[in-house]
Amino acid sequence: MPKYLVQANLVGAGIAGLRKAGGTGRRAAVDRLAESLGGRVEAMYFAFGDTDVYIILELPDAASMAAAALTAAASGEVAVKTTVLLTAEEVDAATKKVPHYRPPGQ
Repeated sequence: MPKYLVQANLVGAGIAGLRKAGGTGRRAAVDRLAESLGGRVEAMYFAFGDTDVYIILELPDAASMAAAALTAAASGEVAVKTTVLLTAEEVDAATKKVPHYRPPGQ
């Protein structure tokens, strides 16, 4: 099942909600979101710095990930950045593909 790295930043009321429900409450909410889309949370960490939360999600497909990100962002309480994660085997498969490409200007 595809994996995604989500970097989330809490905004406005999202920070107040975290203070009220705590980290375990937020983790439970993210677990429910992933499960409702047929996936699971592999890991979730809160952090200092430019990103408040790092989440590794396992979801059935990109449409499920998009639905999760859109739902979270629509709340107005979290900003989400998503990165598709590839296994070593997927990278091996990619290196064996030979696409046709013409660079600009050639």
